[in-house]
Amino acid sequence: MSIIGHASVPPGRAKALLRLSGFRRLLGTRLLSQLSDGVFQVSLASYVVFSPERQPTPGAIASAFAVLLLPFCLFGPFAGVLLDRWRRRQILLYGNLIRLLLCAGTAWLVLLQVPTPVFFAAALLVTGVNRFILAGLSAALPQVVPDSLLVSANAIAPTMGTVATTIGGGAAFIVRLFLPAGPHANAALLILAGLGYGSASLAARTMSRDLLGPERGRQSPQPLPQVIAETVEGLIDGVQRLVRDSRPATYALAALSALRFCYGLLLVLLLMLCRNSFATPSDQSAGIRWLGLALAASAAGFFTAAVVTPWATRRVGVGGWLVCCAALAAVLTPALGLFFTPAPIITAAYLLGLFTQGAKISTDTIVQTSVADFYRGRVFSVYDVLFNGSLVAAAAVAAALMPSSGRSVVVIVLSSLLYALTALAYGLTLRHSSPSARLRCPVSTSA
Repeated sequence: MSIIGHASVPPGRAKALLRLSGFRRLLGTRLLSQLSDGVFQVSLASYVVFSPERQPTPGAIASAFAVLLLPFCLFGPFAGVLLDRWRRRQILLYGNLIRLLLCAGTAWLVLLQVPTPVFFAAALLVTGVNRFILAGLSAALPQVVPDSLLVSANAIAPTMGTVATTIGGGAAFIVRLFLPAGPHANAALLILAGLGYGSASLAARTMSRDLLGPERGRQSPQPLPQVIAETVEGLIDGVQRLVRDSRPATYALAALSALRFCYGLLLVLLLMLCRNSFATPSDQSAGIRWLGLALAASAAGFFTAAVVTPWATRRVGVGGWLVCCAALAAVLTPALGLFFTPAPIITAAYLLGLFTQGAKISTDTIVQTSVADFYRGRVFSVYDVLFNGSLVAAAAVAAALMPSSGRSVVVIVLSSLLYALTALAYGLTLRHSSPSARLRCPVSTSA
């Protein structure tokens, strides 16, 4: 059985989705793009965290998160308006092609051994385009999938994309272990990532120009100042529409942002444990192996979420499953994390991968079903800003609280409490939300 077929419950829903040509092509583009993301991310981790000449602290890791994500959090909302103005298929086509060129340029900078800020600036361009493409993929999904299959599509597409990222990262980890330490190894990984982005661009080219929307016609070119003014106005209008008319989406986004903050705290903790506690700080290969094992466990959790989420939402509702994910994470984070030893931490990586991805699938579905297509692109761009801004904020808090060893009881307890409060607060909002957040997953198996 194929991995996609196995990731759906029941199997007939996967068959119904795979009969949709648009869904297959969009999924193929996503998988190739996110597979390359995994390779690119490992090249960054190797350069920033696991280089022999560097001994990173939580503060250094937090700075890396800020350099890579915070600028996009400030300017990312403008991408949403463009997603609602430009053909999304063209964004996927040319965005991945641009990333191919940027990866090649970044590899050249690595070989020249430029200062770290220059490297970060180049990497920022690649990750900025990446966030733009991911928002476009999510906004385009309802254009190729009917509402009756949307939950299953959200279980398959983003989850398999995340698994593809992890597979790409795992493959890059293996390749990196066999390469001698130094700039040539990082440059080789960047070139490999660029070739993957090129293949994603070719996959996007197999779709028709107008397949992915947006539904309204393409607007004629306008002067740049007018475009900027309309972008700001459109963004404000989109946020107001989200808060005023889409309360279920607003509550779900707030809940997921809190869960993402917890994930960010625990991610920094995991990096420091792998780098400085599970292996000798000077042993780069051992640290990479431990982090690779943790990512593999997390990927297994993502895959499990794809299997469990459609089943769970049919029984407790989409919003109810989000509450369950937060509550279970609140219990299991201290139960496993306080050991600060490899086996419990790897187990926690698997379970938190399951709960984090389960909550994200639920949030994707709530946003897609409660926000009109006319505003959906900019809402998903705001979604992306919240998603990444929460991670930056968490890294900054972790830098203030965590020792270099990663053994922080305070971070574990704080994460558990925030998980619990999120489960309670979001659960209370379900009493006053529209049925879209409480509804059971549709059970029909045909398109």
